[in-house]
Amino acid sequence: MRLGGAFDVGWGVFVLHGYVLKNLEVSPELYRLNLFGEAMGAMLRSSLVIFGLFSAWTASAAPNAVVDALQAPAWLERGERRLPLVPGMVLENRDRVLTGNGARAIIQLADGSAVKLGENVNVAVNAMKQEKNGSFAAALDVVKGAFRLTTDIFRKYQTQRAINVRTGTVTIGIRGTDLWGRSDHERDFVCLLEGRIAVSHPMGEPTELNEPLQFYGANKGQAPGPVALVDKEQLAKWALETELQNGAGVQQQGGRWGLRFGQYDKEETLALYDKLNASGYAAKIKPLRVAGGYSYEVRLGLLVTEREARALADKLTRDLHVPAPNLSRL
Repeated sequence: MRLGGAFDVGWGVFVLHGYVLKNLEVSPELYRLNLFGEAMGAMLRSSLVIFGLFSAWTASAAPNAVVDALQAPAWLERGERRLPLVPGMVLENRDRVLTGNGARAIIQLADGSAVKLGENVNVAVNAMKQEKNGSFAAALDVVKGAFRLTTDIFRKYQTQRAINVRTGTVTIGIRGTDLWGRSDHERDFVCLLEGRIAVSHPMGEPTELNEPLQFYGANKGQAPGPVALVDKEQLAKWALETELQNGAGVQQQGGRWGLRFGQYDKEETLALYDKLNASGYAAKIKPLRVAGGYSYEVRLGLLVTEREARALADKLTRDLHVPAPNLSRL
């Protein structure tokens, strides 16, 4: 039977990219949202043998960019589709990532750099490319919000990189460094933490920042001011805007805690599933075999600790008015 996208694995059943490999009489409605396959989990509980069947799919190179950690709500826009962001999701050129109120996200790039995003961010990723010589290139367009780009200390001098970031009207050329920046309705700016960057603005001359705590920016509609220094206390406050917060429902690849919202009929399941996903929380549907057919359970996983799971459960019931979920170690 052909299904339409999102999936999960039931007892003795394996569903992959819309195909059922063993009998499963589940409404295709439950799988109409496409999760691109990046967050796929497979749990085989029967004698179904599929070793090697899809091995060719895993032979591709390391992804250019992958979502490593998340403090939802957040979304991915790809073409006409808008989906909740989820750890493990691979980003493609022309993708756009958006975060909501109180959200954070960490995107790991192929060169070892990490892009940390604060709340209410709108950023497009483009021109990502890995060369045979090991060099990596990418372009990030931060339309709105705060970000930090930092390089893995162990790979800082091992990988050639050419990453360009545009934050509003300020363009930043990066060759291996640590920086923090923001674009909002008042101004666009960047602060150098380590290394060196080339910066430019349509109404100013290109310049270089090569000392820690140097600051470059411009008010909206105005030419950039001279390069200045920011004090460490201010930088520490800015840095908090892009760091994951303990007790805020942090999800990460490999997280073993989850939320289970109970069993419902198809209509109730779809309503809850759609509400969570539209709100920026990547839920999935688990079909459960019962007498006479199936019931369905909505789940949300990849939470790193019991504390994070409980925090997210409280947040969802408070803000979205959904049924209180049970915490579960998956």
